[in-house]
Amino acid sequence: MRITKKLQCKDSFFTLGCALFFTLINALFIQRSWAIISPSTLHDMLFAASVPVVLFCGWLIVFSLLNVPFIRKPLLIILTTGCAAATWFMYAYGTVIDQNMMVNVFETNSQEATALVTPQLIAWVALAGLIPSVVLLMIKIRSGRWWYTLLMRLASILGALLVIILIAALFYKDYASLFRNNKSIVKMVTPANYVSALIKYSETRWFAGSQALIRIGEDAHKGATISGQHKKTVLVLVVGEASRADNYSLNGYSRETNPELKKQDMINFPHASSCGTETAVSVPCMFSGMPRKSYDANLAHHQEGLLDVLNHAGINLLWRENDGGCKGACNRIPHTDMTQWQLNAFCKNGSCLDEANLYRLDNVLDGLKQDSVLVIHLMGSHGPAYYQRYPQAFRHFTPTCDTNQIQDCDRQALINTYDNTILYTDSVVSRTIDALKARQATMNTALIYLSDHGESLGENGLYLHGTPYLLAPSQQTHIPFMFWLSPDYVNNYGISQRCLRDEAANSAVSQDNLFSTVLGMMDVKSTVYQPKMDLLARCRQAEGLH
Repeated sequence: MRITKKLQCKDSFFTLGCALFFTLINALFIQRSWAIISPSTLHDMLFAASVPVVLFCGWLIVFSLLNVPFIRKPLLIILTTGCAAATWFMYAYGTVIDQNMMVNVFETNSQEATALVTPQLIAWVALAGLIPSVVLLMIKIRSGRWWYTLLMRLASILGALLVIILIAALFYKDYASLFRNNKSIVKMVTPANYVSALIKYSETRWFAGSQALIRIGEDAHKGATISGQHKKTVLVLVVGEASRADNYSLNGYSRETNPELKKQDMINFPHASSCGTETAVSVPCMFSGMPRKSYDANLAHHQEGLLDVLNHAGINLLWRENDGGCKGACNRIPHTDMTQWQLNAFCKNGSCLDEANLYRLDNVLDGLKQDSVLVIHLMGSHGPAYYQRYPQAFRHFTPTCDTNQIQDCDRQALINTYDNTILYTDSVVSRTIDALKARQATMNTALIYLSDHGESLGENGLYLHGTPYLLAPSQQTHIPFMFWLSPDYVNNYGISQRCLRDEAANSAVSQDNLFSTVLGMMDVKSTVYQPKMDLLARCRQAEGLH
């Protein structure tokens, strides 16, 4: 016998069912709230019990308004599927869903996105998203007369509001304290979290895209020192990915993860912090010239930055990309995506090992005819597929976590795998320095290496990165930041290395310093240059320098 009738449900019961379903979807929010409240008194127990009640009443109001024929089912299917994906990432990685996370979602590349798609994710979305959606399609919603339906919805809204008001009267101070002291809690309520973030992201990108480009540093020009050199000055800026300073032996880590850079006489700044906790924030921020505390992503999207100022000064520029894009920082200068070069020795399925950035680097350096800044953007320690970020020869620390389901790995295996990525980055940066050393006869050479942000490896249940900055653990904001200066660069630009090493050891620095430091190193004169932000300024001995 074939079933031809759909499941039937009254309009009011459908609204109640939606409110209950989306309350249950937010079990993680409820669980985390209860853990924070940690009820030990009757008052606390009642407060904890009120959390799912308030959530249910809130959804009851929302779905009483959204329960509109013809649009309710498609809308609910979209919301349900989105909630399934959002809850997976919150459960698996401790991800906080906000506007910056939407930036990561929409500005990542296919290879990075694919690394996050796992059989477990697919199974979860099918179980928590597709199956409820199919059930939803099978339900036939019976509505009575329009005035009765309207009256019932109005009664539901007023009743829910009354319950919320009563709970607020009893526990207002408790809720205020809960949300004030635990700001990430609100961002765990789904679908409100990702819908709000998506709206804010859309408004930001559409608004920014319509703005005219704001030019800065148009007065930039080369100073007397660089203009008077008999050799070209070449600075290589290496931007790492997801490297946390805690795992660098140069910063005191117990494992030897920097055996090559240890030989390169690096000037290391062990107390460095990032501008953001994701590439899409940190990269445009560090090149914008705006300090983190007043960084405006909208403004950065339509305002020139560091590379534009260097270009105004007549510095030759090139960006070599291996991490999914420069996030707008290189839009107006020559740049090349190494994943498009079809380098079979280094690349597979659209993803390249960082040695791809060294491909024909010698040719590039030998072809430079003027003072230049070369930016190399590494894939570095991009997760969760850390095991794919280094060749077999760098599988030094074992056993390893050879899966992108890092939350299921033994923690030591996860750390081993991550440390192998640092070991490989150490080699790539050191080989870049060797290429500069080989050309000291014809160039004043220098190199800066810093990461865009750090990475969580399971501490406090957090993985990867992207936690809102005010809530982010130090593992996501403490980054490696170091310099290599050739002897001729030191001599010709009047740098006291002893002074600089003292500065490095004792100074708290950040990506805020990059803008003026690079301008200073290339002796670019401009009103946008800030001497106090130039990490080398205090250690320049020659007269007439910045």
